[in-house]
Amino acid sequence: MLGFAPSRWRLRVSPLWLLLGPVIVIIAGVLVTVFWLSVLKGLPGTAGTYATWANYASLYTDPFAFTALRNTIGFAGASVALALLLGTSIAWLVERTDLPGKSAVYTLMTLGLLLPNFFLAMGWLFLLHPRIGAINRWLMAGLGLSNPPFNVLTVWGMGWIEGLGLASLVFVLTAASFRAMDPALEEVAAVHGARFGQTIRRVFLPLVSPAVLGSALYIFTIAFASFDVPAIIGWSNRLYTFSTFVYAKSTTAEGLPDYGATAAMSSLLVVVAILCSWWYGRVIKRANQYQVVTGKGYRPRLHALGRWRPLAWLWVGGYFAVSKLLPLLLTIWAAGMPFFQPPSLRAVSALSLRNFQRIPMDVLGRGAWHTALLMICVPTGALLLSAGFSWAITRWRSRWRLALDFFAFLPHAVPNIIFGVGALFVALFLLKGFALYGSLALLAIVYVVVRLSIGTRLLNGALLQVHHELEEAAALSGASGLTTARAVVAPLLWPALLNGWLWIALETYRELTLASVLYSPENITLPVVIWSVWTSGNLGVAAALGLVLLCCLAPLVVLYWTVGRRRAIGGRAAAAA
Repeated sequence: MLGFAPSRWRLRVSPLWLLLGPVIVIIAGVLVTVFWLSVLKGLPGTAGTYATWANYASLYTDPFAFTALRNTIGFAGASVALALLLGTSIAWLVERTDLPGKSAVYTLMTLGLLLPNFFLAMGWLFLLHPRIGAINRWLMAGLGLSNPPFNVLTVWGMGWIEGLGLASLVFVLTAASFRAMDPALEEVAAVHGARFGQTIRRVFLPLVSPAVLGSALYIFTIAFASFDVPAIIGWSNRLYTFSTFVYAKSTTAEGLPDYGATAAMSSLLVVVAILCSWWYGRVIKRANQYQVVTGKGYRPRLHALGRWRPLAWLWVGGYFAVSKLLPLLLTIWAAGMPFFQPPSLRAVSALSLRNFQRIPMDVLGRGAWHTALLMICVPTGALLLSAGFSWAITRWRSRWRLALDFFAFLPHAVPNIIFGVGALFVALFLLKGFALYGSLALLAIVYVVVRLSIGTRLLNGALLQVHHELEEAAALSGASGLTTARAVVAPLLWPALLNGWLWIALETYRELTLASVLYSPENITLPVVIWSVWTSGNLGVAAALGLVLLCCLAPLVVLYWTVGRRRAIGGRAAAAA
């Protein structure tokens, strides 16, 4: 802990600061660098560079920036609306009704979080592209239409895809709140003659509003900074959002990148992200006003679906078919076609493995090797740092723990692409002598920093369940702090650590945003290999690469599901005991 000893007035510093201090410096340094470059005209270290607000002023006169911002708001809004509709309705069916097969729904919704969004975007492009989309071609041929009825190459089309992917996250975030509702309030409403719809509107919705609003704010920050869906769907059609705008400005192929405009836009979005994060925190703090579970006598009451049960299963099954199965099937079909055409019996004869043979194996090998190294180093480093932050946040009594909690959550509040751009600036202009630019080490450092918020949120809860008396008993027995951490605390945290390690490894495996911003031939990863093949126009080869990536991801998903299922079973057993 940082403080002054009263007897000698000397500074006493905890050794833990040696671990946490550099991380705080990196986070603060990246964001400060973004703000610094936003007020510079010209490149740092070159003649004629001067401070000015012109970069911000240019954003107000740049129609490209306004269009990107308008597209981003529409894209994020559509994503949140669809995700809330699907996620909350399925969570209500699972938690508040007698829907059969709930374990299967839980499993599929959880595993749905792990499917990369750019993979879904590829599948939906093959389904709803106005020219080659299978559904459009079928409908035009069957109904005699002259124009395609659907067009995924729009802001709303991108929002549709993103919303389908985020619905699983909304389900996970709201299911616990639905489960914890006291049914006595609904029973009182029924006694007073309230109909089912009135009960939902006047009792259920107000009680779950903090969870729903918190989930909406949480996924809005994700959708606002999303890169993979806008990159796959909108990039080739010049349909830009905030993330692709920043990417385009910082990686232009002609002339020098416009780092000033990139930094100015990023700075504004940092402020917006922090305000959204502050609002989210206030919503969570007010959630205790809606706590109605009091312990004794509480028993959740399930609504009987009766004759609506088939319709409920049709809703749940339809979501899985539309969000996961259809894109997967179309991607498999596209991977077997020499050029894409809608599925038909006549086209079956053209199926082959030629696209798999055209995969650039040398690039794929480098990408696979780099991805494997990142999947080992990033989760390990992120959890090591997260453990240090969580220990300080939950065990220290100093006011510094509040600042540490802020820095630990900041990588989530600030869009990932801004951390990537900021790290790019630092490597280019401040740390030129360390040869970090374009290296795998820079990618690993940024990955670790942005995963810090996930690790700390996971370990904070786990550490709060470990009573400090266990550590005091170890200390009285003569154990050092390191021995106590290794022999007492670590075994108790092992399930959470393993679960977190696997989750961060999976997130590292599918990360496209940071990998594309910090890309170089020396640090190329598997998602960037797919992205580069896709942008070159080789859609069939990109689909084949996507299937290869998905096949490699499958064993990790099964392992994560197995570990998570054992933890859930153990938690239920402990609660029953």
